Amino acid sequence: MYKLRGHHLFCLLGYRGMGYSEEYVKNMTRLHQTLRENPKTLIQLVNGPDQLCKKYPNTGTYHCQDMNIFDRDAVILEKMGLTIGQILNWEDIESRIKKFVVPSDIQVICETCSWRSYGVCQEGIQEIHEGKGLRVVK
Repeated sequence: MYKLRGHHLFCLLGYRGMGYSEEYVKNMTRLHQTLRENPKTLIQLVNGPDQLCKKYPNTGTYHCQDMNIFDRDAVILEKMGLTIGQILNWEDIESRIKKFVVPSDIQVICETCSWRSYGVCQEGIQEIHEGKGLRVVK
């Protein structure tokens, strides 16, 4: 079982093999590949830093404790009808994305995210709507 915070549910949709450091990318790729290959993998929703945050590089301000990030987590969970502590599998998360999220939500919910301008998260949501699941990351 993986422990993830709210906004990382969207980050996984847009993940294309880029990240904050080599260690972060390896960790994110491993999780992403696990979920893509086994969508029954269990996820527990947590409040605050999660298993992806553990590999965030220590370069000064710890992004994972920023209050704006906590706010984004809460908005995403509320939008999807999810709660902290809830355990569900990845395919259930994808189903909720299809039901409750549209690609343009990224422009509002993730307005301050530095990755938003790449457009990959919007593409990821669209691909979930099309039944494609997570992309292959090489």
